[in-house]
Amino acid sequence: MKFLIQPFYNWYRASLKTSKYRWLIVLGSLVYLFSPVDLITDVVPVLGWLDDGVIATMLVTEVSQLLLEQRKLRKTKDSEPETVNV
Repeated sequence: MKFLIQPFYNWYRASLKTSKYRWLIVLGSLVYLFSPVDLITDVVPVLGWLDDGVIATMLVTEVSQLLLEQRKLRKTKDSEPETVNV
């Protein structure tokens, strides 16, 4: 099962790191989660929810990591002393 999910996860992460596609991937993930069209329909008891869970987990994980990285960059920018040229 890992050999099926790992390439998709790597592509997803790389796409989110690329600012050109970031919001398109986030929007597509949200549309997939709320759309009635799924890879595996929700009628199948466990498998139907599993694909939604994987997408939701990846979305939350990657977006939270992006936000933490931005916060860390902003914090380091703010803590750098400003040099004054005399």
